Amino acid sequence: MQKNTTPCYYGDYLQLDKILTAQATESAKYGSEAHDETLFIIVHQVYELWFKQVLHELKAVLSVFAADVVKDEQLTGVVHKLKRIITIQQLMNQQIGVMETMTPQDFMSFRDYLVPASGFQSVQFKMLEIGLGLKSGYRIDFDKNSFYSRLNEKDRLFLESLEQQPSLFEQVEKWLERMPFLEFGDFSFWQMYQHTTAQMLNEDELTVRSIIQIAEHERQMQLDEIEKTRAKFTALLDTEKYQQLQQDGTFRLSQRAMLAALFISLYQEEPVFNLPFQVLTCLTEIDEHFTIWRYKHAMMVQRMLGTKIGTGGSSGHDYLKRTTEKNRIFTDLFNMATFLVPKASLPLLPSAVKRQLGFYFAGSENAEGAR
Repeated sequence: MQKNTTPCYYGDYLQLDKILTAQATESAKYGSEAHDETLFIIVHQVYELWFKQVLHELKAVLSVFAADVVKDEQLTGVVHKLKRIITIQQLMNQQIGVMETMTPQDFMSFRDYLVPASGFQSVQFKMLEIGLGLKSGYRIDFDKNSFYSRLNEKDRLFLESLEQQPSLFEQVEKWLERMPFLEFGDFSFWQMYQHTTAQMLNEDELTVRSIIQIAEHERQMQLDEIEKTRAKFTALLDTEKYQQLQQDGTFRLSQRAMLAALFISLYQEEPVFNLPFQVLTCLTEIDEHFTIWRYKHAMMVQRMLGTKIGTGGSSGHDYLKRTTEKNRIFTDLFNMATFLVPKASLPLLPSAVKRQLGFYFAGSENAEGAR
């Protein structure tokens, strides 16, 4: 590393003259400046700066998963970057508390000057959603119709081109699909898994039928849920049934990717699966923190606006509440617990299988036949 040849001055390096003069209030254009508008601007500017950093980390993660082979040492860096994203998200969620120090009447003193500007027009947030895997086809209906309509042509064309690029969801799905978890030679893991899960569900059914303290309609509801779970277990290893559930929206991951993620989750304590399991856990947490952010945003908007429409023309709180419930990406990983079984019921991995998986995660040529 070379030493700098010219002195570096703090304010110049951070370009503070630009940053600290970038809070031009709209209210000042129409009379007296609304005091809380400066807070409103700064909070949103800080969000945009954090979005930029998250996009920076996401770009690096995407470049790793774009390769045909992802080695252990690369996964270490991926986990580090994903955890950094999670930490930033936690900070962004806390920032909503700063915004909530503004009262509804304080907000009303400048809100009407902002129409039709809206968070809808945050290109960086849309880049984040698209980059993670929330593309147009997976959004709630209002989003599908209005995702691009509130943007200028330059931003719209840019985001439309971004939708054509592989997302993190798509790249992780391919990474999971390449893992050699379905071909184990004489080790018939999935057959043993089917037997174990069938026994577990049969025991659950017997337990529900034997409880005398519950009403019959409650018993039937629980039995119906067990049947739904049994159908999902069956579909995991039945390609035709799995594809049907994919079409119904029950699963988004491909069958092969889902089985690989399940295998990693079942054997998460095996050293060879430590980093892959951390990756899956981080993706779940990132999705969770974005859900929390949307929920907190929805609650804040309800406090500020009640049932008024948003400045961007949406239904305000109602719209944000629906995005909290529907605009999720890694729901399959959230639902993975459905398919887990007790550790004591898992068969031990044969040493040959461990070696095969070890070669794969090391990126060895010996794993070529396993991919």
